[in-house]
Amino acid sequence: MPPEKRLLSRPRATRRNVLAATVLGAMTPIGVGIGLAVRSNGGGGEAPAVPHQAPDLSRAAPTGTWAASGPQPQTTEAIVQIVAHPDDDLFFINPEVGQSLRSGRPLTTIYLTSGESNGVNGPRAGAHTGTGGSGKGVGMGASQGRPRPTRDKRKYAKARQNGIRAAYAEMVTGRPGHPWQRTVIATAGGGQAELDTLQGYPHIHLVWTLLHEAGSITGDRPHSLHGLWEGRIDALGSQLAHGGPVTRDFSYTKEQLIQTLTGYLERFRPTQVRMQNPTPGRLDRNLKCSDHQDHRFGARFVQQALSRYAATGSRPHFTVQTYMGYFNGGLPQALDPASGASKARTLATYSWSDDATRDSCEDPAGCGDLKVAASPKPRWSHSIHHAGDSGADWLLTGKDDSLWAFAVLDGRIAHWHRPGGKGVKGGKWDARDWKGPVFQPETDMDTGVRPTALPDGRIAVFGTRTLFGDGTAAGYGKEVGYVVQEAPGKPFGPWQSLGTPELSDEIGTNDISSPAVAVDRDGAMSVFLRDSTHQLTTRAQQPDGTWTPWRSLGGKAVHSDPVTATDRTGRSYVLAATPHTVLAWIKDEPGAEVRGPLATGLPATTLPLTVRRDDDGVRVFYRAPNSGNVCSARLHASALTASSPSDSAEPGRVRRSSTAHTSTSVADLGGAGGYGPVSATSDDWGDVLLAARTATGDVATAWGTSGRARNRPQTRPQWNHTGVLPAGAPSSAPLSSGGVVLTMLGLDSRLYWTHATRGGGRLAPWQPVGSPTEGRSRA
Repeated sequence: MPPEKRLLSRPRATRRNVLAATVLGAMTPIGVGIGLAVRSNGGGGEAPAVPHQAPDLSRAAPTGTWAASGPQPQTTEAIVQIVAHPDDDLFFINPEVGQSLRSGRPLTTIYLTSGESNGVNGPRAGAHTGTGGSGKGVGMGASQGRPRPTRDKRKYAKARQNGIRAAYAEMVTGRPGHPWQRTVIATAGGGQAELDTLQGYPHIHLVWTLLHEAGSITGDRPHSLHGLWEGRIDALGSQLAHGGPVTRDFSYTKEQLIQTLTGYLERFRPTQVRMQNPTPGRLDRNLKCSDHQDHRFGARFVQQALSRYAATGSRPHFTVQTYMGYFNGGLPQALDPASGASKARTLATYSWSDDATRDSCEDPAGCGDLKVAASPKPRWSHSIHHAGDSGADWLLTGKDDSLWAFAVLDGRIAHWHRPGGKGVKGGKWDARDWKGPVFQPETDMDTGVRPTALPDGRIAVFGTRTLFGDGTAAGYGKEVGYVVQEAPGKPFGPWQSLGTPELSDEIGTNDISSPAVAVDRDGAMSVFLRDSTHQLTTRAQQPDGTWTPWRSLGGKAVHSDPVTATDRTGRSYVLAATPHTVLAWIKDEPGAEVRGPLATGLPATTLPLTVRRDDDGVRVFYRAPNSGNVCSARLHASALTASSPSDSAEPGRVRRSSTAHTSTSVADLGGAGGYGPVSATSDDWGDVLLAARTATGDVATAWGTSGRARNRPQTRPQWNHTGVLPAGAPSSAPLSSGGVVLTMLGLDSRLYWTHATRGGGRLAPWQPVGSPTEGRSRA
């Protein structure tokens, strides 16, 4: 049995066991040759993967420049992160935490519980003490010659606070000992919280809600966020920290906790909210929940608060990004070595792992979390996965060069529209031609909508929606559905629900992917979804407009969102990634049955896929594990074979090729590190515009050549940083008049766009759509 299967199926007695486990062994990408011709913007020979130094993100677009310290930055951006425990942000959201901090953007992290565990600030008996991938001796000497600490939950909670403050201070100033101002604030739920502000950096806050944690990953602990959500207790009590400014115990009912979280949102007015996964799913082998119960139910309280906050009066528009928890350790490493080492260094600071730092600590409670000093191995520090993602397919263009961009803002489907026929004015396109955002009335939409163009010119937009029912735990669920235009260019009609393949929240925790959609020549739509059994399911539209029931299409260990594309013959391809390869399903013609899963022979990816039409087949773009490099491979239905059970459990075998047009070859297109979906669009001259998130968090672009441009030199493309930090992935689309448009959603929840009107041409400067004052809701 592969090591990841053994560990993923093993019962986990404590949270620290999970953090200490290396779920997968080191995964080395298979050596591959160049299969996509790429060209440099200048010079001869092969360009380096990262030709320029990373930009200074303290001066990053989109909302102007400011100093990283001093007065409150003048920006419309504000990031709020809400997690269950101290360190969940460092394990599961970083490196995005550090990217935002170093860019000077206002950031507030809110901790729901004190994370007091059993009150013992020391490594587990027999815990591994290694370097944790940081090279700094993480965990070495964690208890050498020292008596085991006594049980004291208040002191352990204080030690974890000290570790978090040191980690954040080091990310911002380089000095873990930089001071904080600690105060008490009253909460909207009638309790108190500790508010910490980094001295000299008034835009950086930590908020300690100080609630009692469950103390077990999946064990029956009624006095917990889980018990409060399900109504098993009337109120959840506080867990104060030793010597902290909050000295009065309190408790929250379910309603009071939602009020408290809503109050935080009203106070800090986020334009992006980062949270944990409310539907993490279950493990295949033992059906245990794959994440900590505090993560899961804390996130559901956050969802309730976001729903309530979205219905308030004037406030900024906001996006939501959800992050995978423990199961992140069972997937391919998404970060490059340098980013992983930086993340591990921050974790080492938090865990109080350096002997010199430990010896200099003057706080009797301790200066960090020794329970994780022996944990994480590189698998934890070298990865990040978004549980819900926008994907790279949210921009559509029309035959008249009209543009439609779609996203989820404030929990609702929003779109921006630029009518066709506007052309170029004074040598550039005018951002004032855009209209939007325009909102659908349906609320509680999940991040990640998928627009698709229908043959009659209309647009349909698919997504998933969280249902709270009557407000009880039993009413919680998700559904898939869509909205469609009444006529081309006209408003969208009401939400049409397609239900869900899930039987109940208790069985699969509603762990479903964003939907992918294929459209036949006759306009019939098919929806594809990864369900909580980690298989592909589908519903198909009938000629009379009705839909078939959900039907399983099989597959094994599918963990990515599915993606679709149609080749020039009308054949539909559906692709989805496992931790080891990519599987395919094919629909050969309208009305035909979907066949698959089929083996592609591709190696492991970091999960997010982008697929595009390519001559007589399709081309898939993805990230290579351990580097973040952008890779590309051409697939054709005739070369795909029936999948065997081992296809999901063993890396694919890809043949080396020195030619650019072998259907089974893979091209390594380099890049600037990073993770997440890759945007790729061909123009009429045979050039391909690539755009992707980098290791420093901004968007980088590069020009390559498609299979149609067979006389271009086969050099690796030159990637150029933009300095623009995105919310989600960028999206691009071709213009019928030639050229390409590229869009991204900023951390201020505004749409930004640029374009190139000639093949491989220079991109125009980024332009925002609308003004900051328009980015306000008056719902």
